[in-house]
Amino acid sequence: MDNGHEPATKADVQEVKNDVQAVKNDVQAVKNDLQAVKNDLESGLQAVRDELLEAIRDTETRLLKAFYDFADSNQKRLSATETLGALVVDRLGSIERRVTDIEKRLNTPPAS
Repeated sequence: MDNGHEPATKADVQEVKNDVQAVKNDVQAVKNDLQAVKNDLESGLQAVRDELLEAIRDTETRLLKAFYDFADSNQKRLSATETLGALVVDRLGSIERRVTDIEKRLNTPPAS
């Protein structure tokens, strides 16, 4: 078989079979290595996904807390403004009563 002109012997055929089997073994080893790499990548991607989701949840929690704090602060400001407005209205009412009393005295003729 070496020179290409002689017929192949059983030994030559067995040698080719051994070579083919070695190639098959190498291909299977490569497949196994690829499967291991694929599994590593999948687990790595899952870990990154989990970390990303946790980071998103943490960010969402911080944002919600900030909004609640902002809303609480605004509610306090609004309450203070409403209280101040009520006080101004009350003081204005007192001033109007006093002006009305003064007008009554000025417009009422003296008793004789």
